[in-house]
Amino acid sequence: MDTAVLQDSAIRTFYEALGEGRLEGRRCRKCGKITFPPTNCCEHCGSFDVEWTTLSGKGTLLFATHNITPACHPRFEPIAPYVYGHIRLDEGVIVQAIVRGIEATPEALEAVYDKGPIPVKAAVMEMPDLPVLVFEPVG
Repeated sequence: MDTAVLQDSAIRTFYEALGEGRLEGRRCRKCGKITFPPTNCCEHCGSFDVEWTTLSGKGTLLFATHNITPACHPRFEPIAPYVYGHIRLDEGVIVQAIVRGIEATPEALEAVYDKGPIPVKAAVMEMPDLPVLVFEPVG
């Protein structure tokens, strides 16, 4: 195994890119599929022959819900309650993330369901410790 692969920190690179406004994943040179969140090997075929690829950040909100319990981590308490969703990026990857721009109320979520899948775009929410990937409705 190439020791350079082991020295590369996918987590560090991901957060550094996110802090610069880029959404990075890994594309496998063997099978061509994308792994997101990025790791040092392909989640589809297990190959370590992966390269960084910048994702568009454009996608479709497939499912949305809100948190009704305390935030999952103390760093998210200041923004609770919030909407959390499953987003299919244009590249085909499914992402789970906070969705801004939709109120965390049953009425607002019902309106989202009535619209059906809606286009969203990636954004970065600055937190005191690390940037956080979020999505926002387009339009």
